[in-house]
Amino acid sequence: MRYILVVDDNSDIRRLLSVTFVNRYEIIEADNGKAALYAIRKFHPAAVLLDVMMPGEIDGMQVLDAIKSDPKTRDIPVAMVTSRGQQVDQDDAKRRGADAYFVKPFSPQKVGSWIQGLAH
Repeated sequence: MRYILVVDDNSDIRRLLSVTFVNRYEIIEADNGKAALYAIRKFHPAAVLLDVMMPGEIDGMQVLDAIKSDPKTRDIPVAMVTSRGQQVDQDDAKRRGADAYFVKPFSPQKVGSWIQGLAH
């Protein structure tokens, strides 16, 4: 089974996203940027669902930069799932290599459709 990494400091968001994919993917959760980078190296997930604002020294944009700048991980699709909904934030994420951008409150079905679209 393929892995999806869900990165968010809010356990309710991680649970909601995990339930959305539970029967199709193995879900890995991380609650901060440092844990996310560890999980990416260990599991090489099929996709990453990534919050922007998280505690600790590494935020979601820095995780995105690390994923997209590493030849071993740059092809992993990354969707930002964040409350930062301004166009400037979305443009910044796209410029950094984000493959999708979902603003909280988001539709789990839309995120699920994006994940399903990756398989085709």
